[in-house]
Amino acid sequence: MQSDQLLKRMQTDYGDDGRALLNAWFRLLAEQADQSDQAKLDAVNSFFNRSITFTDDTLLWRNKDYWATPLQTMGMRGGDCEDFSIAKYMSLLELGIAPDNLRLIYVKAKLGNRAQAHMVLGYFANNTAEPLILDNLNPAILPARERPDLTPVFSFNSQGLWLGGSKSQTDPTARLSRWRDVLQRMRDEGFL
Repeated sequence: MQSDQLLKRMQTDYGDDGRALLNAWFRLLAEQADQSDQAKLDAVNSFFNRSITFTDDTLLWRNKDYWATPLQTMGMRGGDCEDFSIAKYMSLLELGIAPDNLRLIYVKAKLGNRAQAHMVLGYFANNTAEPLILDNLNPAILPARERPDLTPVFSFNSQGLWLGGSKSQTDPTARLSRWRDVLQRMRDEGFL
């Protein structure tokens, strides 16, 4: 991560308010660096759920389905479920949590009488562990079994793609163009 480049980009694109939130995020990373995984999960989940307002992509980006970089999400102080999940994922990677322990999970979320496509972040303590779910709809970090409102569809991270619990041999960026695009934009910003 290139902090100076990120700060310059944030100031140029989003002004003092964006820069202030980015600096708060840098402080969070510094404060959590030596903490337990659970403390890191709690701090990152709380930071984004508190600092970012849920906003539909069509209102925020004039696009039906746009995956924002963490810099864009913090700069706009808004985003949808993918934006929350990506920002949390990248933050936890910055804090030293291994990519194998984190997956972005597409789910069907039961909201009242209807199901809606939704994304959450799953933390797996090990390969066989039940994931803990970080979500913007429910601020409590809970084991997946305590989230009967969520039905997993598939999951992915920078290392792979999982369908029906099995890891695909396919490169996740080959199958997920939005993931590939957001990773490239993060590289351009200095995030990766």
